[in-house]
Amino acid sequence: MQMSVEKKTMNCLHFIDGQYVESASGKTFVNINPATEEVLGTVAEGGKEEIDRAVTAAKKALKGPWKKMTTHERITILRRIGDIILERKEELARLESLDTGKPYSLSSTLDIPRAAYNFHFFADYLRSVGTEAYQTDDVALNYAIRRPVGVVGLINPWNLPLLLLTWKLAPCLAAGNTAVIKPAEWTPMTATVLGEICQEAGVPDGVVNIVHGFGPNSAGSALTEHPDVNAISFTGETTTGKVIMAAAAKTLKRLSYELGGKNPNIIFADADLDEVIETTLKSSFANQGEVCLAGSRIYVQKPVYEEFLHKFVDRTKELVVGDPFDPKTNVGALISKEHYERVKGYLEIAKEEGEILLGGGRPPGLDKGYFLEPTIIAGVNDQCRVVQEEIFGPVVSVLPFETEEEVIARANDTHYGLSATIWTNDLRRAHRVAGQIEAGIIWVNTWFLRDLRTPFGGMKQSGIGREGGMHSFEFFSELTNVCIKL
Repeated sequence: MQMSVEKKTMNCLHFIDGQYVESASGKTFVNINPATEEVLGTVAEGGKEEIDRAVTAAKKALKGPWKKMTTHERITILRRIGDIILERKEELARLESLDTGKPYSLSSTLDIPRAAYNFHFFADYLRSVGTEAYQTDDVALNYAIRRPVGVVGLINPWNLPLLLLTWKLAPCLAAGNTAVIKPAEWTPMTATVLGEICQEAGVPDGVVNIVHGFGPNSAGSALTEHPDVNAISFTGETTTGKVIMAAAAKTLKRLSYELGGKNPNIIFADADLDEVIETTLKSSFANQGEVCLAGSRIYVQKPVYEEFLHKFVDRTKELVVGDPFDPKTNVGALISKEHYERVKGYLEIAKEEGEILLGGGRPPGLDKGYFLEPTIIAGVNDQCRVVQEEIFGPVVSVLPFETEEEVIARANDTHYGLSATIWTNDLRRAHRVAGQIEAGIIWVNTWFLRDLRTPFGGMKQSGIGREGGMHSFEFFSELTNVCIKL
């Protein structure tokens, strides 16, 4: 890893068996700042050879000092990783904003503190992790032993790079596994620094390995197909998840997926509209709308539809789009030129399917960077592509509804099932609707309020399995039942 703070550049190398190394082929690719379109540095392009080396190191480390550590020693290391992340918060937040284009105000208050908390949380939670025991009358005693799954491949996305990487790595290490990480190619920087942080915290060589590269015919496919990788945890786009599942099937790897979403935000007429507006601004446009949990389908009950639309448009106009390092900025740049063009393509579709009430273009004065105005679409129906497909940008559709039964059916009319938000002051209605929405995470009168002990994941094509608390340990560990005849 080579880094120049003054120039705001960083060349990212692989981290394998405790060493930063270049690719055997010497191949690199360029990392671009999405807010300026300037080069941030080069990234080592890994492939099968680098994955083989990383998996070999991880497999060896399973039987080394890492295996012999007590639970208390692992907890101490995990807490230390979290502490170092906080000590380097400003540096990491700056790198995250350079890499992603998101506002520094967001990366410094959400991404990096939460990354540290992921390690602190799972370190503390590890103290309470147990198994189970059953006595069969006076005949036998059964008890379960928990042990690591083995070498785990962690493939993380580009929208919340360090936050979501640590959400996987912390429980992975807590359960005693070793890891081979494939960061998103668009956001390699904080993952690269994490190798150094783990080493400083006392993680033995080979326990954490990081290989940069792409997906198909590159590091990603080599990782998912590798016979010595026992499990894959992936957060990302649904289509990629299907490809990984097909590759992992050859070796029957254990899989955990958190995939895409097209999440309904259901607003009943009795809700506190001012509170709804403020939270809906966040669920629509925070992180440039590049959030799998974004409430991109906004259903508003007819008696308050026009009022909501008017207030929502007015408040959205106040959002500042621009330089991620300007404290006034609310919305930064989209992640890449490729993604920027993809989102703009949906806006052309929106013009055909409905009406763009606000936004839809490049903000005035921003000639460089992948910036897009927050966009509100109306006049569409549930079958329109902008309502059915995940756009993953600062783009939402607002649709009216009349009855509770109607909006439940419409909210469930999707291949996705990640999250939903329900706004109502009717307690009975809140419970009724929450019990019928097909989603893994449902918020009532709030959004993105997380307790890390709770199950996190999606239904349908939004994921497989759950993360969080004990659910993470169930994925990252194996249980062996021991039966003792008395």
